[in-house]
Amino acid sequence: MREPAFWWREAGVAAGLLAPLATLYGITAARRLASQGWCADVPVVCIGNPTIGGAGKTPLALAVVRMLSEAGERPVLLSRGYGGKVSGPVQVDLTRHRAADVGDEPLLLARAAPTIVARGRVAGAKAAVSAGAGVIVMDDGFQNPSLAKDFSILVVDARRGIGNGKIIPAGPLRAPLAEQIARADALVVVGELGDIQTVLGRMPTQHLPAFRASLAPDENFIAALAGKRVLAFAGIGDPEKFFATLRNGGIVVAGTRAFADHHRYTRADAEALCEHAGRESLILATTEKDAARMQGDDALAELSARARALPVTLVLEDEAGFKTLLLEKVEQARSDVGRRSRN
Repeated sequence: MREPAFWWREAGVAAGLLAPLATLYGITAARRLASQGWCADVPVVCIGNPTIGGAGKTPLALAVVRMLSEAGERPVLLSRGYGGKVSGPVQVDLTRHRAADVGDEPLLLARAAPTIVARGRVAGAKAAVSAGAGVIVMDDGFQNPSLAKDFSILVVDARRGIGNGKIIPAGPLRAPLAEQIARADALVVVGELGDIQTVLGRMPTQHLPAFRASLAPDENFIAALAGKRVLAFAGIGDPEKFFATLRNGGIVVAGTRAFADHHRYTRADAEALCEHAGRESLILATTEKDAARMQGDDALAELSARARALPVTLVLEDEAGFKTLLLEKVEQARSDVGRRSRN
C-alpha cells in the first residue's frame, strides 16, 4: 500500500474529511501507549518512529548493536518480520530463510547479530533471552505496549519530518505526537542540518536529548558508479531519498521506478526492469532491503543478479554522547531487573 501524498503536505481537504476517524484512531493509540507492558529479564532498547514510512530505524538498530557489542554486551535483535509469513518466534537463519518467510529487514539485521522474528513481542523477547541476549534491541514496536521498554528512541526523517502533523488516516502519525514524545527517551533526526532544525522546531522535544545523524552511502559503490547511467528502483518508505542519494554521489539517474514500501517483486516487475535497463543500456541500482526481498526467488534471479545494491551506514554526529546515554540506560535497566528479581 502506498502512503497518500497529502500526508506529507500541508493539511488540506482530504485530511479535514478524515479528521473524525483520525481522532478515534488517536484516542485508541494513546490508550495503548499508556498501557504497562511485560518486563523482560534483560534491558530492552526500542527503536521506532512516530510516523508511517521509512526514517532510518534499521540502520540505527545496526548502529546500536555495534555500540553494544563494542561495550562487551550481547545484543539480540527483535523484529515483527513485516512482510514475512512466519509468525514465530523463530531465529533468522540466513542459510534457509527468505524475505517471504521473515521479511526483508530481519535478513539485514541477522548479518549483524542474532535476530528473532515474532509477531508477539513478549514471546519474541523470551526467545531472545533463550538465545543468549544480554540486551534486546527492538527494530520497531515503539507503539506496541505489550513489552516494556527501558530505552525508547524515536527516529525522524529530516526531509519528510512529521508530514502534515495529523494522525492516521488523516496523516502519517501513528499516535498523538505529544503522547509519543512523552514515552520516548531520545530523538534521532536523520538528514540535512537545515531540515533537522525545521523538524525540531515542530516537535515538543524540550526534555528529550536530540541527536543529529546522516545515512552515509558506501564509498566503493558510489565510486564504481560515478558518472554511470542507472535505472534506480526501490520499494521502501521513501524511494526519493534513495534516488537523491545516488544523484548526490555523482551517479546519473536516467530512470526511476518507485514501488510501495516492502513491495514484493513479481516476475513481471523483474522482466520490465531488466528490459528497460537493457533497452537504454542502464545499470540497475537498488537498496539492500530490495535486494534482500529478491534473494532466493527463481522468478527474480536475473534481476537479483543484475541489480547493484547500495549499502548505507547511519552516522551519528555525536556518537560518543549517544553511546554514553545508551550504556547508562542499559545499566540502569539491569539494576531495575535485579531489584525486581529480589522482591
